Amino acid sequence: MLEKKLEQLKTVFAEMEQALIAYSGGVDSTLIAKIAYDVLGDCALAVTAESPSLLPEELEDASMQAAVIGIPHEVIQTYEMNNPNYTTNPVNRCYFCKSELHDTLKPLARKRGYPYVVDGVNADDLRDYRPGIQAAKERGARSPLAEVGVTKAEVRQLSKQLGLTWWDKPAQPCLSSRFPYGEEITVDKLQRVGRAEIYLRRLGFSNLRVRSEGDTARIELPPELIKEFVVTVDLPTVVSAFQGFGFVYVTLDLEGYRSGKLNQVLDREVLGAKV
Repeated sequence: MLEKKLEQLKTVFAEMEQALIAYSGGVDSTLIAKIAYDVLGDCALAVTAESPSLLPEELEDASMQAAVIGIPHEVIQTYEMNNPNYTTNPVNRCYFCKSELHDTLKPLARKRGYPYVVDGVNADDLRDYRPGIQAAKERGARSPLAEVGVTKAEVRQLSKQLGLTWWDKPAQPCLSSRFPYGEEITVDKLQRVGRAEIYLRRLGFSNLRVRSEGDTARIELPPELIKEFVVTVDLPTVVSAFQGFGFVYVTLDLEGYRSGKLNQVLDREVLGAKV
C-alpha cells in the first residue's frame, strides 16, 4: 500500500512538470520536496517563508535539509505580523497566516514559470481544525500527500524509506501556536517563546512546547519525560533563564505535551466537532 502511494505521488509530480514547494523544513514538506526533486530535478523549487513566527534554528534546518536533498532552495519574507487579523490571534489566525504565505508564493510561482504551488498538508491534517488549509485551497495550492491519502505516520515511514535522516523530527508548528486564542501576538512575545524552547532543547528535551499565557510560561513535555525533567534539571536555573527571556512565572504542565491542546477551549461548532 505504501509503495503504491509513493508511486502515486511520483505520478502527481510527473504530471505537473514544474512545481514550487511551500517548504517549512518539517517532515511533511521535506518529504514533498524530496519526491518533487527526485521526479522533476531542477524543475522543482523549495521556498521557505521567513518571519518572526519561525525559529531561526528551523530555518537553518530547512536550508540544510534542502541541500542534502539537492533541491534548489530560496527564502522569502512574509509579513503576517502587519495584519491585525493575525496578531489579534482569533480562532482562525492560521487562515491569515496561510493567506499571506500563498499570496506571496502564487505570484512568485507565476513569475518563475511554475504552474503549481504545492504544500505538505497530509491526510491527517484534514481531520483537524486547520483554517490555513482553506486559505491555501482558495489560492489554488495543491496538497499531494492529502490527495493520495498519506497519513502523518506514513510520511515518517516514507521519509525513512527514502533515506531522510530526519524522518523522526518532532513537529514544529509556527510559534504563534503557543498562545491562547485572543491573546495578542507580538514580535517580542514570539522571540521569548522561541528563546525558551531553544534553551530547553539544549538541555536535551527536543519534543516540547512552551505555551505563553500573559506573563506565564507553561512548559509541556511528553508525560514520560516529566519526572526526568523534575529530577535531573536544576529548576531554579530554568526559572531564572525564563525570567531573563521576559516571563515572570514558569510552570510545568502535569498533563504533558499534546498536539493541538489549545484547541480544546474552542466551541465544537467552531471546530466542526473536531476538537
